[in-house]
Amino acid sequence: MVAAPARPGTRRARGRGQADMAGRFFDQWQVGDRIEHEIRRTVTETDNLLFSTMTHNPQPLHIDAEAARASEFGQILVNGTFTFALMVGLSVGETTLGTLVANLGYDKLVMPRPVFIGDTMRATSEVVALKPSGSRPGAGIVTFRHELINQRDEVVCSCLRSAMVKRAPA
Repeated sequence: MVAAPARPGTRRARGRGQADMAGRFFDQWQVGDRIEHEIRRTVTETDNLLFSTMTHNPQPLHIDAEAARASEFGQILVNGTFTFALMVGLSVGETTLGTLVANLGYDKLVMPRPVFIGDTMRATSEVVALKPSGSRPGAGIVTFRHELINQRDEVVCSCLRSAMVKRAPA
């Protein structure tokens, strides 16, 4: 499979002798690096229902079609924690897969627009800060700004994620 060219102003994950690879080491990131993740995902009714029941979230807007129709949205509203998890999941393959020590936190999480069943999501990531780890000489902290965007090019979720990532082997 040939990878689609990156959009202007974006960088694809590269290194370790491969044209495209899973996550980058701390030393391979620069502030301003931006990735438009290729994997897209259409949200299904099953996704929303299973996630809501697995997490014990009985919110009628997520699981009761009649209650959702009577709401201002007029339809099932996709569980926001699923939306957040999908955004992070779509980003992992090209940011931290294989190089992550630990996620340290998520900040400034916002969901400016609703997600509905049938919406197709894509994610972007941008490096906004880099900091060597004070406690682990073999790692550093990368802060990503992740955004989840629907098929109408509307941002539906965004956050900052701080991830401790391994340094490249010597």
